[in-house]
Amino acid sequence: MSRLGAPLAWALLALLGLAAAQEGNETCCGPIVPRREWNALPSACETKLRLPVDYVVVSHTAGSHCDTPALCRQQAQNVQHYHARTLDFCDVAYNFLIGEDGLVYEGRGWDIQGDHASRWNNKAIGITFMGNFMERSPAPRALRAAQSLLACGVALNALSEEYQLKGHRNVQRTLSPGDRLYEIIRQWPHFHV
Repeated sequence: MSRLGAPLAWALLALLGLAAAQEGNETCCGPIVPRREWNALPSACETKLRLPVDYVVVSHTAGSHCDTPALCRQQAQNVQHYHARTLDFCDVAYNFLIGEDGLVYEGRGWDIQGDHASRWNNKAIGITFMGNFMERSPAPRALRAAQSLLACGVALNALSEEYQLKGHRNVQRTLSPGDRLYEIIRQWPHFHV
């Protein structure tokens, strides 16, 4: 299959799945790029989260941004390689990664504990935006994807209906999620310092 064919194929299947789920009144989260589609390394993580969790921690990778499915798949692989091979984590640190292509990339998923924020890993979902958002904002479609993911988490009972959203800098000494992204998430309904 061509480089373009694989992303288009899974996007079409995701859309078909979306229609089928809506017809059956099932909870639907929109397309989340599964690990196999971005060629994730196998995970060695086993620690489960106790769902629903009460917190979400939003960060940025502070690395290269991506704005196409091909670039975002590569960036997700780069982040996982750094975490698993260099930092010796059991997998990519985050539960989900958001690309500026407007897609959500499955990291550890809803039920596996992340390594995104010390002392918060066992009680929070970690969502990261791929890129550096100190001086620029993420693309609107990336912000919509993150908000859709949060709504999905509540619908799936993975997030408490009263969950609190925090910036990475609210729970750890860091500049993450970047000044521009932080200003945006401070306006979201569930944000708490």
